[in-house]
Amino acid sequence: MFTGIIETTATIAEVAQEGTNYHFTVNSNITNQLKIDQSVAHNGVCLTVVKIEGDNYTVTAVAETINKTSLGDWQQGDVVNLERALKAGDRLDGHFVQGHVDTTGTCIEKQTLDGSWLFRFRFPALFAALVIEKGSICINGVSLTIFNVGRDEFTVTIIPYTYEHTNFSTLEDGDRVNLEFDVLGKYAQRMWELKQG
Repeated sequence: MFTGIIETTATIAEVAQEGTNYHFTVNSNITNQLKIDQSVAHNGVCLTVVKIEGDNYTVTAVAETINKTSLGDWQQGDVVNLERALKAGDRLDGHFVQGHVDTTGTCIEKQTLDGSWLFRFRFPALFAALVIEKGSICINGVSLTIFNVGRDEFTVTIIPYTYEHTNFSTLEDGDRVNLEFDVLGKYAQRMWELKQG
């Protein structure tokens, strides 16, 4: 379980494919605090640390993860957002995030405002019921509030701290992002579907 509050960013040092699996070697300033078998969210995707060497560690993504997320786009040198799992007793500053990405979205507008940044994203309309005005969403692992919701689009505003301490500063029009919708909304939708028969 995560909160969508990014701890730090990291750099993809190497990408290796083995069958349908992808192995990502990540260079991070928190590598010395990690251990084998630990869960870490990378751009909102929960991955398990399988190897640690110096300042680098390795995680593996299976085909299902590659197909549902933007991880297949990752290249050496890309910057990713990191968050370690929530500790029991910690404050929940964002919202409940599982690290299970639902789909990807596309950045369709990036606008610099006076002191903040506006981003507009398009997403598959199949998920429209899970996107509500002033609701929570997780974009590349960042917990954000959405507004100006359309059938397949929504907008977020990024404050300077978030812009400078996540990979939102690298996002441009056309870039894919990982989206995880609010788990409470997903449960409510599932219950409604079951009641409909």
